[in-house]
Amino acid sequence: MQIFKQINVTSILNNHLLSYPTPINLHYAWNFGFLASMCLISQIITGIFLAMHYTSHIDLAFTSVEHIMRNVNSGWLLRYVHANGASMFFITIYTHIFRGLYFGSYTKPRQLVWVCGIIIFLLMIVTAFIGYVLPWGQMSLWGATVITNLVSAIPLVGNSVVAWLWGGFSVDNATLNRFFSLHYLCPFVIVALSFIHIAILHQSGSNNPLGIDLSIDKISMYPYFIIKDFLGLILFFLFFSIFIFFYPNILGHSDNYINANPMVTPIHIVPEWYFLPFYAILRSIPYKLGGVLMMILAIVILAFLPWIHSTEIRSSRFRPLYRILYWTIILCCLILGWVGGMPVEEPYILIGQIASLYYFIYFIIMLPALGNFELFLLSKKARKQVTDERIWTFTIQ
Repeated sequence: MQIFKQINVTSILNNHLLSYPTPINLHYAWNFGFLASMCLISQIITGIFLAMHYTSHIDLAFTSVEHIMRNVNSGWLLRYVHANGASMFFITIYTHIFRGLYFGSYTKPRQLVWVCGIIIFLLMIVTAFIGYVLPWGQMSLWGATVITNLVSAIPLVGNSVVAWLWGGFSVDNATLNRFFSLHYLCPFVIVALSFIHIAILHQSGSNNPLGIDLSIDKISMYPYFIIKDFLGLILFFLFFSIFIFFYPNILGHSDNYINANPMVTPIHIVPEWYFLPFYAILRSIPYKLGGVLMMILAIVILAFLPWIHSTEIRSSRFRPLYRILYWTIILCCLILGWVGGMPVEEPYILIGQIASLYYFIYFIIMLPALGNFELFLLSKKARKQVTDERIWTFTIQ
């Protein structure tokens, strides 16, 4: 009790959840951070209960998953909530990221909030990948084999690192045990980073649709935005329920309902849908090391957006040219996701290469150039306004 008195938990909860000053003009696009936290809690709870019945052994893993589905009370519900919950988690996170891109939430003074969020996103990708291996179906085995083999592209030490990841000379029992341990651990690391993410955010305050920190009225988070968040949660739960109860397998791959067989290679090895844009970038480079570097860079470049950004204007509501470019990058990501699920053949290879090239041009060249161009237009307009005022003053005199 003495520890709780020193920490003053009640004061912390009040400052960050109840009395936290929130811009009055926030709309439902700001709900997705809260929805992401609810998805994380759901994944942890269902994951703990699934781990009670799962067996991390290559001879028993697939059977234990089937046992959960068929014999454990409400096991099918736990499995479907957890499996589809990963997709829902990525839907909320992608929406959260693209909202930040649209309203400039990554700019100063929230650059550390954004960087912390990208680190969480990277850790989510790792957690989701190793979780996809655990059912030990065909796509689990071969997906793990393909992705872990990418590490062999590292000069000199690549093969040694791959052998260390595998715990042997192929994806086998040691690999499955390691992945299960990491998959159980990583969500708790994400929770810790999420608390840091929120704490940093509350130091600088939330962004708003206008991108203006001053002259925006603020009200306490409770009850106004808490009610708005829970209304969004109810709607999101209804959307989630459609997949759980009516289309539980639509977001998965049919080959993963076949027990893993190292002697039979699937016709088309693909990751889960939320990895497909990055997988398309990986495949677009004909050299393994180049493809791996570009795939990693495609994520890491997002963390440098606060420094790539070249204008003081945050919100796209005051940047009509940026709004056009924003929807082009949305389209580009959708094309990459589509290409990532297609066979490695023409014309998909060419389309993927063009889309990958545009992805990097957008962030490295177009964003900084657009900011500088907008500053030039603003300064030109300001100079013209000063000139007009001087002419008007001279005419009156």
